[in-house]
Formats: sequence, structure tokens, C-alpha cells
Amino acid sequence: MDIKQLLSATAQQKGSDLHLVFNVPPKIRKDGDLKFLSSGMDEKNLAPLSDKDLILAAKSLLNEKEFAILESKRDLDVAKTVNPYRFRMNFSYDRGHLKIVARVIDEHKPTLDELGMPEAVRHLLDLPQGLVLITGPTGCGKSTTLAAMVNYLNTERNCHIITLEDPIEYVFTSETSLVSQRELGSDMLSFTAGLNHALRQDPDVIMVGEMRDLETISTAVTLAETGHLVLATLHTYNAAQTIDRIIDIFPSHQQNQIRSQLSMTLAAVVSQRLLPRRSGGRIAAREIMIRNSAIANLIRENKVAQIKTVIETSSNIGMTTMDHHLKELYQAGEIEREDALNYMEENAFLDS
Repeated sequence: MDIKQLLSATAQQKGSDLHLVFNVPPKIRKDGDLKFLSSGMDEKNLAPLSDKDLILAAKSLLNEKEFAILESKRDLDVAKTVNPYRFRMNFSYDRGHLKIVARVIDEHKPTLDELGMPEAVRHLLDLPQGLVLITGPTGCGKSTTLAAMVNYLNTERNCHIITLEDPIEYVFTSETSLVSQRELGSDMLSFTAGLNHALRQDPDVIMVGEMRDLETISTAVTLAETGHLVLATLHTYNAAQTIDRIIDIFPSHQQNQIRSQLSMTLAAVVSQRLLPRRSGGRIAAREIMIRNSAIANLIRENKVAQIKTVIETSSNIGMTTMDHHLKELYQAGEIEREDALNYMEENAFLDS
């Protein structure tokens, strides 16, 4: 099977990712687990990959400029369409051998309802300004959640949405709103540069694929402070860690200032994990923190450790802890008891 057949087979076998590694048969991630890619109806595994296989695969997917960048920088992120499927691809090297990981991007634009997003999060997207962060480990559905948010804004609001992505995953056609999508490398030199120039492009909403460094975070906070709704992601596990991560990246003499800014601009943190669903597939469990006066005061006064208590006592405005949502999913029969306990921060009693 050539690379395009492998990619198509991954999508057809309902895999989320394809892994091509030297001296190992192609593997896919399905429902969170890694499995060998089947060669067909007989379920026979494919042969291990050689260096030649991997290089030919890369050259068939990349143009000359992209392949030259890969060879010089040893890492490359791109998005490609292999009819009829679209993939986000990472090319890297592992002990001198080329390695390819391709994430399947569903052609269907996700909706907030399909993701089980609560009404409180939907209301956040009607805000004229503020910073909304989607957090969690790699592979927890952050990009899909952002895409669902952009999809909602594109159909429900009349605004200018600018997305800054690496690479562009879901391709949007402007509907009620105007959607401008910019890709790192081809449309902008860095996220920081893209954010700085966005100010001159009359945006209402700015979506940042990932806040990676001090400059990007600082600019995103400033944009949220100056009348824009900013949606972004971070690789953090919960609201408290997210706030600490943002503050800690700043020099000590600027940390009081960023605390003050966050207390006014951070609209919400949605932290999520993907768990196996009993009926098949995966389902998201979420912690949701929405800024109110109590949260704002704790951020400003450097008492972030107490935020979880406020989340626990503020369910009336849509907040929920990860433990509480896991318990709800278990009691609704959506997830197994063991999976719920594995992801809980505390040994909560599931059956109460």
C-alpha cells in the first residue's frame, strides 16, 4: 500500500492517527488505543516500514520546498488533503530515521452540540471580548473544540474571525461571519507576528491555535483586554495550573501586572480529557471555570490554589470540576467506572 492508500485506510477504519515508524508496520490510534493497520478484509498486518518507504512517502506528500525545510529543520507540520480526506501531518526524525504521524481531520465541521458542550460555554462565545482557553494534554480534542467554536461563531454571529493555525486543519467557508484563516509559515512568520498584525485587520474574534511562548501569551492577553474575543489553547491540565503557567512564564517583576490583567480578561478555562465511551468511540470529560468576582479576586490576590473550591460551589453559573463531570458521565452510563477513577483528581465516591 502506498502512503495515500494508508491514509485512506486509516480514515476508513475509523482511526484518529496514523503512525509510520522505521522497522514497524503502520499503526493507527483508534478509540485511544494503538493498533496495527489492517491490510484488508483478512485483518493481516502490513509489513514493517523501511527508510526508503518513509522517504518515498514524504516526497509523495510534500512539495520540494516543504521537503527541503524538513531536511534542514528536521521537523515539519503541514495539512494535506488526500481525497476525500484531510490530515494534519507531522514529519520528524527518530534516531536518524524519518517518522510520520498523520491526524485525520473530519471533513464535517464539528458543532458544540455534537461535542456535548454545555450552554454556559456557548454563552461565552457571545461575549464581545475576553480570553477563553481550551486546555488539556495532546490528543484531548482541543483543536476540535476550537473548530466547533469557530463554526458556531461563523453561523450565529456577524463578525470578523481571524484564525492563526499551525497548520490549518478545518477549512471554513464564510457564512454569517467573515472567516480569515492564516497558516504559520505560509501566511505569517510567527503567532506573535500574526497577532500583532491582526490588530490592523479589523477583527472581532481571534483564534490562536496554540499559545507557545511569552510573546504570544502577552499579545493574546492584550488583545483580549482591548476589545476582542480571543480563543486559544494551552497544554495544561486544569484551570489553576493554566493560570499558574501563564503567570510563571513572565519575569517576576511583571507577574503582578499579568495577574491583574488576567483577573479582568480571562473569561473561562475549559480543561478536557477524552475517555473511552461504553458504546464505542470517545467522550470528553471537562472542568469548566468561568470568571466571576470570586475567581477574579483569587487570581489578583495570588490565591489560585483556592479556585477549585469556587468551581465546586458555582455550578449554578455553569462551572464544574473534572471529578464532578466524570461522576456524571459514569452515572449516566457513558463511561466505565475504572476509567472514571483513573482520571479523577481525588478519590470521589462515584455512586453517591
